[in-house]
Amino acid sequence: MKSSRELKNYHNEKHNFKLRLAVLGFLVLIAFSVLAARFYFLQIKRYDYYQTLAENNRISIVPITPNRGLISDRNGIVLAHNFFVYTLEITPSKVDDLDATITEITKLVEVSPSDRKRFNKQMTESHDFESIALRTHLNEIEAARFAVNRYRFPGVELKSRLFRHYPFGKMGAHMVGYIARINDKDIKNLDEADLLSNYKGSDHIGKSGIEQSYETQLHGTTGFQQVEIDADGRAVRVLSSQAPTSGNNLILSVDSKLQEIAETAFGERRGALVAIKPSTGEVLAFVSMPTFDPNLFVDGIDYDNWNLLNNSLDKPLINRPLRGIYPPGSTFKPFSALAGLEAGLRHPPFSISDSGYFTLPNSSHRYRDWKPGGHGNVDIRRAITISCDTFFYGLAMELGITRLTDFVRHFGFGQKSGVDIAGEIPGLLPTPEWKMRRYKQPWYMGETVIAGIGQGYTLVTPMQLAQATAVLANKGVAMRPRVVSAITDAKTGAPHLTQAVLNEKIPLDEKNLDLVRLGMVDVTLPGGTAASVGANAGYSIAAKTGTAQVVGIKQNEKYNANAIDERHRDHALFIAYAPAEAPKIALAVIVENGGHGGSAAGPIARKVMDYYLLGKLPDLEPPVVGAKPSTSIVTNPNTSKPTISLPNAAIGATNPAINTPEDEHYD
Repeated sequence: MKSSRELKNYHNEKHNFKLRLAVLGFLVLIAFSVLAARFYFLQIKRYDYYQTLAENNRISIVPITPNRGLISDRNGIVLAHNFFVYTLEITPSKVDDLDATITEITKLVEVSPSDRKRFNKQMTESHDFESIALRTHLNEIEAARFAVNRYRFPGVELKSRLFRHYPFGKMGAHMVGYIARINDKDIKNLDEADLLSNYKGSDHIGKSGIEQSYETQLHGTTGFQQVEIDADGRAVRVLSSQAPTSGNNLILSVDSKLQEIAETAFGERRGALVAIKPSTGEVLAFVSMPTFDPNLFVDGIDYDNWNLLNNSLDKPLINRPLRGIYPPGSTFKPFSALAGLEAGLRHPPFSISDSGYFTLPNSSHRYRDWKPGGHGNVDIRRAITISCDTFFYGLAMELGITRLTDFVRHFGFGQKSGVDIAGEIPGLLPTPEWKMRRYKQPWYMGETVIAGIGQGYTLVTPMQLAQATAVLANKGVAMRPRVVSAITDAKTGAPHLTQAVLNEKIPLDEKNLDLVRLGMVDVTLPGGTAASVGANAGYSIAAKTGTAQVVGIKQNEKYNANAIDERHRDHALFIAYAPAEAPKIALAVIVENGGHGGSAAGPIARKVMDYYLLGKLPDLEPPVVGAKPSTSIVTNPNTSKPTISLPNAAIGATNPAINTPEDEHYD
């Protein structure tokens, strides 16, 4: 009993208990102090920050997509506009069973296999949290039927969206271009500020033509709404709103009727035409044939249509005026002639006796004229009129390749014209330095000889050829070509004219220009290579025909178009300006595999000039020449912008090696 009391020390236990209680109390005090400090930090110091977060949970910022600007021709005819359509859109991240959901939707709204293909393709290109259109262009009955069943489909929305529409379809498609869904490449090209603000909520962007080049003008400024939402994410009320600003409207210099006449005049031929007003650089017509329907791309092109367009031998997606490259052939001769006149090498009464061929000193090789036996006595004016190859062979040799290319470069050959449509390529104006870099070979005199008649390595685009013709018509004053003539401000409605830009003023002797002009006028008179084009015109035409070789023939072989596959026949070229004394229009026409320029390309040019100068509506039923373009369209659209390469079929003979001195055939 005594020992038990000795073992138990109440005093120590009481002391230890008080100590533990004090420590525990201290820890509780520290914990409450930390909690109070945290409360102070969160509710006092960080009040503004967390209030903003709370507001963001309560308030949703909804972007309002602006109306895209309209595109119209010089007479106010609309070539691109917008309209509202109902779309059925799915946000994949909000749908548990996507296939089952789509299956149920098809019981209410028709969803075609093309719609499914398009949807699946866009899913691979989009994020899960982005809404993707399953069906577009729902009619009112379909929209109402889905609306009453909306509660059954979480993650599926019925939306009203603006869609781009091109009322003339295929007409001017390469010029106007098209819009399509924004992809990763477009996002990389956008300025970060634009991406975060102005393109928030935008699904489409200009992909080609004017739609692409003037994207910043056409898009407009995105608006915003501050919308209060409840816990279920439903909108309760609009707190504030900033209206969007529509894109500016564009007025083109092109006359849509002239464009229609030019395109229809091609019939089923392949080729290009560019018409320019020489004094201002305004583009009057911009034709690439065959063409395509840009409406197919707006909502994304489906596989069948894309396959038809992309795999067609006629390459309808190629913008031939800017990206088709061809030997200029005899259309180059007026510029060679002017180079010789300006250099003082061929002033009248200089003439040659043309025996039908030309030889270099100490060489037996014959550079043949297109006319066996030659043309007899030929001066520079007549050489242009009858397209005498022999005359220009000798002239090119005396000029030399450097002097020739340095001169014609002033007319725009070998460089981009600067037209306000993206995608232009510079063509090729060869030099000895270029050949050494490209082929590691020296330049030969024979290559200079054929360069004088637009053969060999020289390659031009239809836009370059039209621009050079316009500069010639404008007496050496080179105006930069442009398609957009005015931009109408969306806020004020005031049109602002685009400025005519002077590229260069070439110092040329007017007597030399007149001599070249007279030679070109004679081309369209009896005895000229395009006499039928000038017959009964009612105005004077200065022109030059051309035939550009596609495949070579041997020295002693005779060219026979009927014995050659249609796609291997010569290209037909034609340049002209009119009226010759006071030019109002200059143009270049190329008909692929069309043969002689005067018979294939010339009549197309005549129809265009007749309408522009006289208001005359031509017979638009040209004879069918060549293969039919296999570009018929199937049904529905959807895919992002295609990557387009330069196929040989579209550019003709782009391998200069086939145009060597050993295998020539010219007209």
